[in-house]
This record gives sequence, C-alpha cells and structure tokens, in this order.
Amino acid sequence: MAVCEVCNNDYAMSFEVRTAGAVHVFDSLECAAHRLAPICDNCQCRILGHGLEAAGEFFCCAHCARMKGRGELVDHA
Repeated sequence: MAVCEVCNNDYAMSFEVRTAGAVHVFDSLECAAHRLAPICDNCQCRILGHGLEAAGEFFCCAHCARMKGRGELVDHA
C-alpha cells in the first residue's frame, strides 16, 4: 500500500501520477486534482477540463480570461 500525499490515507488501491519529472501518489482523483490541477487566475476554481493559458496565466474559460484582459482567448468547443 502507498500513502496519499494529500490526505495521508494508506490505501491499497492508490496510484501514481508522473508529471514534469516528478512522481506523485494519490488515493483518489479528487486528491490528484487538488494537488495537480491548475487554478484559474480569475475565479480561483480548479481547471479540470480544457482550460486556457496565456503568458503563464491559466483560466477555466474565455469569460474569465476576458475579465483579466485576455480578450484574444476563446473557448475550445
């Protein structure tokens, strides 16, 4: 068993996620999203779908990008 790095649960069905040269261990997708998902620079929600990025800023949608002056970004539908 491995211990989740977010909630410290020692769980038989934990899993590893490898990203950016690091290995992370989680017991649930919720913990993985909590640790790894980017946060919208406007509304502060976790970006779990197709977000937008410009100059190092992340947005959950085009509306939030516009609110921060990034009118050139559009949603991918």
